[in-house]
Amino acid sequence: MKIPMTTIIFDLGGVLLDWNPHRLYAPFFKSQPEIDQFLREIDFAAWNARQDAGRPFAEGVATLSAEFPHYADLIRAYHENWEDSVPGPIEGTVVLLKRLKQAGHALYALTNFSAETFPIMRRRYKFLQLFEYILVSGEVGMIKPDPAIYRLMLEKIERPASECLFIDDSPANIAAAHGLGFDTIRFQSPAGLESELKERKLLA
Repeated sequence: MKIPMTTIIFDLGGVLLDWNPHRLYAPFFKSQPEIDQFLREIDFAAWNARQDAGRPFAEGVATLSAEFPHYADLIRAYHENWEDSVPGPIEGTVVLLKRLKQAGHALYALTNFSAETFPIMRRRYKFLQLFEYILVSGEVGMIKPDPAIYRLMLEKIERPASECLFIDDSPANIAAAHGLGFDTIRFQSPAGLESELKERKLLA
């Protein structure tokens, strides 16, 4: 039997926000495999992580464009059309978030996100106001799964890891949190999350 937690920390992208760069690039390519090849070739994940860790987008675009000049327009397109990569919320998880709030649980978020783009999300999605505090990686210069950002989160919310449940879709992020003493749920679907929350007696 899991010990019930009262403090719940959510990841955002892939859990509450439907982030997918493939969607943004769909108009620029003829097929999904072509998008996959492009993203692999420029090592998009590593490049994007640098912006999430605090590097200015303009600097990131300039650096990668210099390395891949034949892709300069496509690299710039991500910055210029960034909002197209987040078409909306994952509604089922938003419903669960609201239920957790109504149940009286303390809700927080820990997200890998650019400091330049996250303000757009704050303005667009009112459900983010349900969180008592959101720690944005780009604002503090470190990203998950670096243990330091989890420790900073605990300092900010003044809670020990043993009293916190952490929810994320990334196995690496989950492993890092688990190693620090958090209870963890790897998000795969709203239905699966609801089941896990009920098992922990966090939802009726």
